[in-house]
Amino acid sequence: MTTRPLSVQKIQKISIAFAIAWIILCAAGLHYVVNFSWMISFTDSTITNFLLAIACVSISNMLGYYQPKNERILYVLIISLALTFFIIYLAKYTLLFIFTDFKNYQDFYNFSFPFRGLISFMCLGWCALANILWYRLEEQSETQGRLLTAQNLAKEAELNKLRHQLQPHFLFNSLNSVFALTMVNPKEAGVMITKLASFLRGTLKRDDELWVSVEEEMEYIQLYLDIEKVRFSHRLSIEVNVNDDTLNLCLPGTLLQPIVENAIKFGLYNTSAGITIKIDVSVENDVLNLRVQNPFDPEMKATGGTGFGLTAIKRRLYLLFANPHLLQTEIEANNLYITTLKIPQKNDQDHTNR
Repeated sequence: MTTRPLSVQKIQKISIAFAIAWIILCAAGLHYVVNFSWMISFTDSTITNFLLAIACVSISNMLGYYQPKNERILYVLIISLALTFFIIYLAKYTLLFIFTDFKNYQDFYNFSFPFRGLISFMCLGWCALANILWYRLEEQSETQGRLLTAQNLAKEAELNKLRHQLQPHFLFNSLNSVFALTMVNPKEAGVMITKLASFLRGTLKRDDELWVSVEEEMEYIQLYLDIEKVRFSHRLSIEVNVNDDTLNLCLPGTLLQPIVENAIKFGLYNTSAGITIKIDVSVENDVLNLRVQNPFDPEMKATGGTGFGLTAIKRRLYLLFANPHLLQTEIEANNLYITTLKIPQKNDQDHTNR
């Protein structure tokens, strides 16, 4: 909805104060410079400026309903000119009627009439252009607000899409594992199905939560690790180290699980030996650090992977923080592959992180 300048209380007060000051100034000029009495001076100043004020308010209200394009601003100036003629002639006949017996004032008024018209036109023209600028700035602000809202909605939709794409990705792998276990170890398959049901139930409970605490995320990861331990039995060992001062910090939900999934997949690929996946969670300088370490064979490549998990994580982090460097990977000695997540905690948790 268009906000008219004169509907703003601060502008109303400034306009009224300026109008009163201008009336007094004009009256003082007529009294001290032209030597008219205070009665004539104030009457002239009040009537002239009152009509000018009405014309300015009329233009402002008119522009509130009609916004001319660039090529039609000339029409506004023409309307300003028409209003100028109307108010100066109305003021002339009114004042000359009131002061019929004052020949000196009538001569002065006829002499100053063109200057009064010029000043009135300049005031009305300035008022019209100032109102056009006001309404265009307001329209631009509203457009930017709508664009920002649309961008936020699009970002939120993309974040939700990425989150929900990760779930089928994990579910597909888990169901394949259940299928394999049903043929070699039906009992373990039953255990895995039970844990998988608990995991998915927890996923549904927090489906609407974009941000979760570290404590909640680690409980979620533990359910996932329980499933993977059933799947790989003694071959998989997990070492989890979570600092107590990180438990109440926040991170995007379901962000850590695909990283752990990749670590298990690449660590166990093409080997029958046991491996250890290490997860460390710490905080430094208001930045939550999540570090996942797994062994890997640099000469072998896992099959069937699309790289979707890490790509989705990078995209989610960029949408949330506009920083492409919050997900880092490195290779250390002894063929250890390390994935590090950095989640800034300085943002307003109630506004950004929840």
